[in-house]
Amino acid sequence: MAKTSSANIGFEKQIWDAACELWGHIPAADYRKVIVGLIFLRYIGNAFEKRYNALVEDGEGFEDDPDAYEEENIFFVPEEARWSKIADNAHKPEIGKIIDDAMRAIEADNKKLKDVLPKNFASPDLDKRVLGNVVDLFTNMDMDETEESKDLLGRTYEYCIAQFAAYEGVKGGEFYTPASVVKTIVAVLRPFSNCRVYDPCCGSGGMFVQSAKFIQAHSSVRGEISVYGQESNADTWKMAKMNLAIRGIDANLGEHQADTFFNDVHPTLKADFIMANPPFNLSGWGQDKLQDDKRWKYGIPPAGNANYAWIQHMIHHLAPNGKIGLVLANGALSTQTSGEGEIRKNIIEDDLVEGIIAMPTQLFYSVTIPVTLWFISKNKKQKGKTLFIDARKMGYMVDRKHRDFTDEDIAKLSDTFADFQAGNLEEVKGFCAAATTEEIAKQDYILTPGRYVGIEEQEDDGEPFEDKMKRLTRELSELFDKSHELEDKIRKNLGAIGYDV
Repeated sequence: MAKTSSANIGFEKQIWDAACELWGHIPAADYRKVIVGLIFLRYIGNAFEKRYNALVEDGEGFEDDPDAYEEENIFFVPEEARWSKIADNAHKPEIGKIIDDAMRAIEADNKKLKDVLPKNFASPDLDKRVLGNVVDLFTNMDMDETEESKDLLGRTYEYCIAQFAAYEGVKGGEFYTPASVVKTIVAVLRPFSNCRVYDPCCGSGGMFVQSAKFIQAHSSVRGEISVYGQESNADTWKMAKMNLAIRGIDANLGEHQADTFFNDVHPTLKADFIMANPPFNLSGWGQDKLQDDKRWKYGIPPAGNANYAWIQHMIHHLAPNGKIGLVLANGALSTQTSGEGEIRKNIIEDDLVEGIIAMPTQLFYSVTIPVTLWFISKNKKQKGKTLFIDARKMGYMVDRKHRDFTDEDIAKLSDTFADFQAGNLEEVKGFCAAATTEEIAKQDYILTPGRYVGIEEQEDDGEPFEDKMKRLTRELSELFDKSHELEDKIRKNLGAIGYDV
């Protein structure tokens, strides 16, 4: 079976060509706004144009009826914002104003996007000749593979951050969560129709996109979800608004960006599903000013690391049968620093941790540290038990730097969870095992999956142990002899040019 990659966004080279056109003509910090704004217009324009042409061909006269687009979950684009107009005017001096006016026209038609879309294209700092060249690149960009299942804006955003990390720095929480990670969380949690989904650090909104898609794929009718989110970075918050608008997902992300710990914009929310990729190991998050916060039921998180602040914030917002799926750096599994071990113990003793999945490295574009997926449930089906999965060997390398999961990999993980919840888990050495709270307590409440799943059983090759050891020691001795020969040659070669070792 051919592997389709969600780590490779497919037209990186074309985006990079656009970046190179802008290089030296615009500050790196403004690059994302320009590129993402054009991607937004090009994306909605492409989908609109396909639907428009189909309606014209039908001959029913509905090509200018917004309802004919909304029923297909396609963004209706007002005439002055259509890509054809932008492309036709790419090399006119007023191209910047034309693009800004297109953004304003879209905002006028979509009140929830008010003051969200970038309108900096007419800026005198942006060379209009260069902008015209970039518009040409986007006009010629192959958008045929940008169906709803692909979180185009989010992945474009991730790519931009990875490329410009040297200029901006990779700030905690700003990188985009890879589709394979999001899909795994959604597949394990299995959100249902008419549920409340919450992400307290929603980034570009990928968790919501995949949740809506999962519900649609597993429901006979188009499922409705109530989406609640929050994001502290202004540009990323706007990105999420744009991304969800494209999908036709109605989301409450607050009136503006806000710090989740200091300004919880959904204070009374009790969510059915919480999915999040909080910034790893965030320090200086304001613990000294939140000592008596009601969210710290299991202990006050340390000032130097917000991991257990995020966990407790999410638990606080869970409905009575709610479930959490979140990404954390591996250190949270075993840390005993500044009371974190005691907080973890209290959460485990409250029977909230349903499962832990150790993930492979190189899934993210902009960070390389290994991560773990935590699954926390208010009303576990298997009381007093936790599932551990070691998935570090799963997936495949897309290129030298990036790993991805196949659909089969994700299905294997979600099916293992389903079997555990149904009481039908078949433990596999080195891959999965269930442990009781008592067994976890004996491990000092450390949640590293390797402690519970053990080492993968090796297939017996039929060679007796004594014979194998004799063979291996003989081979090792031969290698030692060769290494000594090589060492002598190197010494002689160095001596010949006047260097003695």
